[in-house]
This record gives sequence, structure tokens and C-alpha cells, in this order.
Amino acid sequence: MFRGMMLRRMTLRRMHRFALIFFICTGSLCAQDLAGIVVHGFVSQGFLFSSANNYLSMKSSDGSPQWTDGAVSISDSLTDNLRVGIQLHMYQLGEFGGSSVQVDWASGDYRVNDHFGIRAGKVKTVWGLFNDSQDIDAVFLWILLPQGSYSIDHKSFYLSHIGGDIYGGIPLGKRAGTLHYLAYAGQATIDLNDGYIKTFAQLGLAFSNSLGGKTYGADLQWETPLRGLILGSSGNWLAADGTAPAGSFHSPAYLVPSMYGKFNRGKLYLAGEYDRIPINAMITVGTTVIPFVEDARSWFVMGSYRLRKNFQLGSYYSHYVDKGYDTTQPANYSKDWVLTGRYDFNDYFCSKIEGHFLRGTALGYYNDTNPNGLAPNSNMLAAKIGFTF
Repeated sequence: MFRGMMLRRMTLRRMHRFALIFFICTGSLCAQDLAGIVVHGFVSQGFLFSSANNYLSMKSSDGSPQWTDGAVSISDSLTDNLRVGIQLHMYQLGEFGGSSVQVDWASGDYRVNDHFGIRAGKVKTVWGLFNDSQDIDAVFLWILLPQGSYSIDHKSFYLSHIGGDIYGGIPLGKRAGTLHYLAYAGQATIDLNDGYIKTFAQLGLAFSNSLGGKTYGADLQWETPLRGLILGSSGNWLAADGTAPAGSFHSPAYLVPSMYGKFNRGKLYLAGEYDRIPINAMITVGTTVIPFVEDARSWFVMGSYRLRKNFQLGSYYSHYVDKGYDTTQPANYSKDWVLTGRYDFNDYFCSKIEGHFLRGTALGYYNDTNPNGLAPNSNMLAAKIGFTF
């Protein structure tokens, strides 16, 4: 009982911190000329309960409310072609995150015309269906996106980069649709609150400074003549290096390809994606060299239907295997059947509930929160309530 009271108090304190930041940010803006300024934000509280294993560094097998998330974004059109903006983010996900405010993105975007534009700063990385929008909880039916492709505990490395993009659209004619292109280059960073840092620490390498490396890539989307159907492909090259008191980490550049498609018309939404993450890195601890190798293949299919304006149901299946190891072992695969429901009370408040039927333990589990080992299968209930403005 005492533990439960303490968890509730900690959750309330986090919610109060988020609310205070939002009121300060929006309050200061209201005291100024708001012409052209757009302010959006959200705050949400999540809960996880699993039948076995502790997930995402939470004590989820006991039921855990250690998931609080919030962000504020501010943007302004300085001219008809130039727009600037920033998003501030704070979250607590089990042992990840904390009280510090992070900058998710801060950039300027100059759009010459429909065919060419450029943006620079800390820019969100466009890759696959959801990478550049995975930090906007309100736009999704899902509580957790397919973790084989969009691991929430590794989000910092993939969400954004410091650099620049060029983008635009090329009309192909009424019978051929439109081709949307984007190319980027810059620097990506693994923050100290990322799940990779926790994994390195369990291997004996504790980092006190962020890791990082060059990133570059491209995305092509074909908006087909069939209304609502989009097909696309992305390629993201990433490298990372870092030095810790006990050793170092080195990952040469590797390509993360993605192929995806979605169909959205009326009340129906369908989507699917295939990704590959081939990593061949080295961890050095003292004089010991530990290979950090992965040949991950992941895919998912999903669908949803809006039964009413404020009520939506959906499901997805996510499949992940690491081909670099024995894929018959639970530690090298993750298969997740998911059922989700979302209810919007009004334009500002929503609630979500989601069931996960997990097979395999390749994703989301950490040794120090599962000291007695892992069961090969687990069922999990996730719930979330959120406020968006």
C-alpha cells in the first residue's frame, strides 16, 4: 500500500511539472502579439500491466503508472515562405527520461514553391510511416507503435538530426499521381536517457556523455492516382561513436531501409511496413572487445475503423526477428498481436486501451528489471489518458 501511495504521489508530481511548463509557455505567449503564432501541446499519463516480465524498465508485472509524457510546440510564419518552430518535451518512461526538458526539434523551413523547399536546424528525420510523427501521441490510435520498427526506448537516436533537408513534390499527371521526395544530412545523437545507454551499461560500459555520428538519407512517396493510397520507401544511413571512462563504442555507418504503404479513406485505415536494421558495431571495455551485432528484420500490418466520430477500434500484428542469431530462441524474436480502442471525450481529452499478446523477448526487456530471467511469452494491458491543445 505504501509503495502504491508513493507511486501515485510521484506520478502527480510529474503531472504537476508538465502542467507548470505548459502554463508558463502558453501564458507568456498570451501576453504577446499572437498573430501568426501557433501553439500546440499535449500531456498524457500511461499505465502498463503485464502477466509476466517487466517491460520498458517498469515494474509492469505489478502494474506500473511510470509513464508520463508531455510536449509543447510553438511555430510562427515569419513570411509567406518561411516558418520557424520548436518543440519542448519532457517525459518519464520507467527509468528513462526525467525532469529535464529536451528539445525534440527546432528548425526553420523555407518553402520556395510546391516543388522545392529547405529546412534546417534540429529537424525531425523522415523515415518509414511514422518516424517523424511518433512524438505526437494525439494523432495515433495506438498507445505503442510496432516496437520492431519504432522502439519507444530508442526514440532519441532516430527521431531527429541536426542538419538540413530538401524536399518537394513532382506532379506526374492526373493518371499517375504525385511523387514526393526528401533528402537530408546531419548529425544524430543517442541521448543518455536512451535504451541503448542502459544496454551498454549492462555490458560494463557506462557513458557520461551522449554518443553520436553522421546520418543521411532519403524518402520517396508516391501519392497514387487511387485516392487515399500512398506507397513509399526510405533509406537512413547512421553511424555512432562514443567514449566512456571504461572504454568506447564504435558503429560504422549502416543502412536502415524501409518500404511501406498506407490506404486511408473515410472511416477505414490500412497500413504496412517492412524494415531492416543491420548493425555491426564494437564495444570495448578495457582490453575486452564485445561485438554488438544485429541483423534485424521487422514488418507489421495494421488496420483501424472509426465506428463513430469519437470512437475508433484497430489492430496490428508486428513481427521482429534477429537473423544474426538463432531465430528459434525467444531472445531473438518478438511477435506481437495488438487490439486497441480509442475514445475522444471532446476535442481535448481522449482515452486509449490496448492489449498486447507478446511472444518472444527480443524487444523492450532489460536484465536489471528482470533479475530472475524472462518468460518466453507475456500478455500486457496498456492504458492511457491524454489532454491535447
